[in-house]
Amino acid sequence: MKKILLSTSVFLLMLQLFAQSFTMEQVTSYPFPSELTASPEGDKIAWAMHEKGLRNVYVAQAPDFKPKKITDFSKDDGQEITGIQFTPDGNTLIFVRGGEHGSNWDWNVGINPSQETFMPKVEIWRASFSGSKAEMLTEGDEPVVSPDGKTLAFIKNRQVWILNLDDSKTSQLFETKGSVSYLSWSPVGNKLLFTINRGTHALVAFFDIQNQKLQYLSPSFSRDSSPKWSPDGSKVTFIRRPGGTPEPLPIFEQRHIPWEIWTADIETLEGRRRWKAPETLRGSISTTHGGANLHWASDNQLIYLSYEDGWPHLYAMDADSGPSRQLTQGQYMVEHVNLSPDRKTILFTANTGPLPDDIDRRHIGTVHIQSGELMIYTQGESIETNPVMLSGMKQIACISSTAQRPMLPTILDLNDRHFMVLGEEMLPVDFPMAHLVTPKQVIFQSPDGFNIHCQLFEKAGGPDEKPAVLFVHGGPQRQMLLGWHYGDYYSNTYAINQYLAEMGFVVLSVNFRLGIGYGYEFHKPARTYWQGAEEYIDVKAAGEYLASLPQVDPKRIGIYGGSYGGYLTALALAKDSGLFAVGVDIHGVHELSSRLEMPDGYEKAPDFEKAQRTAFYSSPLAYLDTWTSPVLFIHGDDDRNVQVSQTTDLIRRFEDRNMAFEYLMIPDDSHHWMKYANLVKVNSATAAFLKKHLNP
Repeated sequence: MKKILLSTSVFLLMLQLFAQSFTMEQVTSYPFPSELTASPEGDKIAWAMHEKGLRNVYVAQAPDFKPKKITDFSKDDGQEITGIQFTPDGNTLIFVRGGEHGSNWDWNVGINPSQETFMPKVEIWRASFSGSKAEMLTEGDEPVVSPDGKTLAFIKNRQVWILNLDDSKTSQLFETKGSVSYLSWSPVGNKLLFTINRGTHALVAFFDIQNQKLQYLSPSFSRDSSPKWSPDGSKVTFIRRPGGTPEPLPIFEQRHIPWEIWTADIETLEGRRRWKAPETLRGSISTTHGGANLHWASDNQLIYLSYEDGWPHLYAMDADSGPSRQLTQGQYMVEHVNLSPDRKTILFTANTGPLPDDIDRRHIGTVHIQSGELMIYTQGESIETNPVMLSGMKQIACISSTAQRPMLPTILDLNDRHFMVLGEEMLPVDFPMAHLVTPKQVIFQSPDGFNIHCQLFEKAGGPDEKPAVLFVHGGPQRQMLLGWHYGDYYSNTYAINQYLAEMGFVVLSVNFRLGIGYGYEFHKPARTYWQGAEEYIDVKAAGEYLASLPQVDPKRIGIYGGSYGGYLTALALAKDSGLFAVGVDIHGVHELSSRLEMPDGYEKAPDFEKAQRTAFYSSPLAYLDTWTSPVLFIHGDDDRNVQVSQTTDLIRRFEDRNMAFEYLMIPDDSHHWMKYANLVKVNSATAAFLKKHLNP
């Protein structure tokens, strides 16, 4: 009898230890900051805060930096806030409300996930730093405030418009063929610089406000982009890449993607090539955050980012002559690049630091352009990103997180390196920070020799054999970290992984090849996606790693992922149902051969038919005969990153074959679950489906 009582008490204790201590809504209730920016004067900062579907603008000012909400949007309607900027006096904020700026197309078109009677518009708003009522100024996007703070230039219907900030009157500035972007005022405010995309080529141009004249800078048949003014406004620098359609060369051949840095004179309109990228694979233009990150700094220095030494690093060169100098170097990546107010120092984020696992974190660094002095200011097990220098040059604002605390605005004092985290009081009282696990770095080698980094989430204790879940991120140009992520989509998946770990799953998040953070060869390998899907080798190896863990039941391994992660989830279920017992495919890509359309003319690549066949057999659609694992399909039907037809067409194949599946359609929402209620619904359905089939 005594033995039975002891066994019962132990059983009850285990139930208490492994009871679900928080809900999906609680773990996703965290506030998420974005659009962090600093004022030109007054040591002020502003950011957008997403709080359970309510998106508002917050501000703070030295010395106490107490957050203050200056807008009052009180409905979970999916209307994002982007483009936050101060007027030159620091007293007013301009921002955009609406659209879906994380999408691949139609980012400046209204979105309606809350099913309003009429489609919301993309609008430009104004709010006072003091907190007086915000007002809608006009429909439009991509606003830029003039240096005198009196005029707002913006894009509407692909054309340039201006608005008088005194009386809010708007007018179209001029009309041109093509699509205008990259708007910026000259330093004295008498000219507007921009690019005009005309399909086969793109031009850099400026409009002279006083003379009402449009002029082109070194026009060519190339694709020009990313124009930046010199500090005195006499010149412009920009990126030039080839235009037109190239000769149909072998599709499977990896080739250098050429790019150049040019400068042009405002008076003569003539340009000259200042720098040409090395003609190597690594010398191709970077596709990490900010691309080339071209800036015109003080002392006539051009700043750019290049992958040429195998890692995305910063370089500087005199705008007129001389060689370039490498400013950062080492086995780490640089992203989130900004200039200090005096244009003498570059701020950046890097995955480096004194800890051996810092390659899976982010820390804040600076480099002085002339001296080359480099400082990594933050360290430890926290994560810091998106730095901006305050106007007084004594503090840096960034966003930071830990394994338990989500991202919040943070002030770093440059003298004593003291951290001041802002807005901790905004965390809901029932946010389960104390219950969250610290993910552990896992590194294993893929069968073909890549080092694959993962994060393992596991609650202590539990039964001898646990079910497991493999999470596959999207992008694919992303890197999951050892803490809360700086991207809103990936911060949400981090929350899901924590929830699954709390349920009793062993969760492994895999950073497969094609992701960032581990060098060029990892980021740009051959034979991936539609050219052979070799990144799936890493996903399968991660599943086998889970199966090899002594605490994991190898017959109860599930997989889930969204977007590119949805594609790899579907491929895993289709090719290896014996390893992956169940999966959730969230807005994944399923058919790839249609990416290679038959050329209209006579010419076609010599390996075109092979490429089409390879693309088809890189698709989940090709392996339906071996797909036996249960699956839940989820997609929003206003997705602007992956066409919803990718899921509707696959479901039709399932129906025609009488294959079992479950589904969740989210009407009117996009790839990023703009409505918070929809995000919770998708997350909950994901966890419930895995729980039902894997029985944690």
